[in-house]
Amino acid sequence: MISEEAKKISAQCRHYAMCKIDFLGTGLCPAGKDYHYVSYYPQGRMDIYHALANDLIPVTERLIEIANTCTLCGICDKQCYFVTQLRPMKVMKALKDYVEFHLSGKKDVKEIPPEPFLTELQKVVGERWATNDPAVLVAYAHDPCPVSVMQMPKYVVMPRTKAEVGKIITLCHDKHVPYVARGNGSSVMGFVLSAGIVVDVNRMKDMSIDRDNWAVAVGPGVTAFELQKEVTHHGYRVNVAEPAASVCGNIICSGIFSTFSHAYGTAADNVITAEFVDPEGRAFTLNEKTAPNLFSFQPEGQPCPGICTEALVKLYPTTDDEEGILVPFASFEEALFFIREISMRRIGLSAALLGAEYTATFMSPSRDVAHTIKPFLQEELKIRYLVSVIGDQYAMRSIKETSSTFIDNRLFRTLMLGLPRLADTEWEELIGNFDGDRYPYEFFCKQEMYPILEAALSPSPAAVGECVDDDLRAFYTDLYSKSEMTDLRWLTMFRIVSSRMGREKHVVAFIVYVPLDKPEIIVSLNSEFKRIADNHKLKNDFGFITPLDFGKRAVLEYDYYLDHTSSSEKQRMQHALIEAGDMIETASRRYKGVKWIRYLLYQGFSRKEHFLYT
Repeated sequence: MISEEAKKISAQCRHYAMCKIDFLGTGLCPAGKDYHYVSYYPQGRMDIYHALANDLIPVTERLIEIANTCTLCGICDKQCYFVTQLRPMKVMKALKDYVEFHLSGKKDVKEIPPEPFLTELQKVVGERWATNDPAVLVAYAHDPCPVSVMQMPKYVVMPRTKAEVGKIITLCHDKHVPYVARGNGSSVMGFVLSAGIVVDVNRMKDMSIDRDNWAVAVGPGVTAFELQKEVTHHGYRVNVAEPAASVCGNIICSGIFSTFSHAYGTAADNVITAEFVDPEGRAFTLNEKTAPNLFSFQPEGQPCPGICTEALVKLYPTTDDEEGILVPFASFEEALFFIREISMRRIGLSAALLGAEYTATFMSPSRDVAHTIKPFLQEELKIRYLVSVIGDQYAMRSIKETSSTFIDNRLFRTLMLGLPRLADTEWEELIGNFDGDRYPYEFFCKQEMYPILEAALSPSPAAVGECVDDDLRAFYTDLYSKSEMTDLRWLTMFRIVSSRMGREKHVVAFIVYVPLDKPEIIVSLNSEFKRIADNHKLKNDFGFITPLDFGKRAVLEYDYYLDHTSSSEKQRMQHALIEAGDMIETASRRYKGVKWIRYLLYQGFSRKEHFLYT
């Protein structure tokens, strides 16, 4: 009763946890919302089905419950298709069929006996919220990273309060049981895998806004999307990372950075204080004189200081006149110069230099459209890089005065809703008629061209719907009828389209702090990243750069792409990771200002001055 199609789909889950947030307005998976364990969400059901297909877990009463609580509502298909173009509903149905077939054949349902340590955990959190059932454990056992291996935990526990976290960690300390805290997803480097206990903090979703102090207290289960959505209702913004990522988890891991770090800074710049439970179960806050000095930075690897149970982070005001704008470039060096200029002059709130892969994937509703649009942008229009800026009317005026060529939100909306027709052959003929030695995009982006583009592209939500599977067309048409889906400001704040970077394959991102005033170093790093990936036959591309510290520093991301189900590709990626790591280490010794983010692991609360300027 194993469906090979469902097995293949289940193996491709990226573990980005986007199915655990309501980023499209579809509502959440009903079972996941009620039962909280990852296994009840589409991501977990994919893991369960793949494990069953490979005889890794037995059928248990909990597994039967997980299958039966799926209503086949179809929310997962809408969410996952948007991010990865996968169709998990086929897996959800196959899982229900597997269980039904198993029960109809009167096959064994394995009973999982209680254990003394599990009983102790259940006394702390309640019987429902601690388990050793394989159907739950398997959803916490692996990630798509090429260097991690599957590791089944012995227990998964879901605390609700700081006091419960303290009691759990005290038990672990007294019984010498290893543990790891998990935020929302599990897609990088095996950091949330453990042979002991996985402490899943997803039930700890408290948020409390202090309007007088422009601050918000955030529980460890709160995701970036959820927090941004909440504070937006009050006229504020927070500096957060990927939409499905735990805010507290992001801070403790490496310090939050986003395109808004251009104005708001990174790492401890955004944190007022935080509460922790240390590895021995004791609670402390960063403001205590006897607390560990987590604001310091040590250049060597550091152990996790404990579980962050609450962070008090800064709120930033928004204004009614904020907009987004894109400035195109054919040259990387010119784009670097431009973004450094606006950073030095503190123009705008968010700023980023985007590569063509990022841009095409960001804008396209499907893989096919992205594959078509990327070479069209690069070769026909000569838009090889874009500088994205979000700001108020004064910032927009400055950008337009600084650059004569730009894509405002009107043109961006036209392109987003007319993208499927943009690469038609007649465009090549039209662009070929542009005279002179100027880049084609300089003509293409002129305001007098807008009526021509709008007439030719016929931009509409229905045009976007034509690019997706037939049964999703009506949904996509309704989705792209929402103004936010073509609003650069909203898309930058909530970053839901950024999750599409893993649509074709899992993304392995190299994140390096670089000196923005030395562009030759950045060009060299990019060149070396590309050379290494090309040598190992891996898809790769420049991701983005976000400026910091008035143009002195920047965050650089370069992306490698991996089919994590291919053993040969994983092996090539492993070799590439080693070689690229050695290259970064050499560059950091040679050039002051080159800092690899790997050394920030568990030091995300440290002041950036300590690791960027030493």
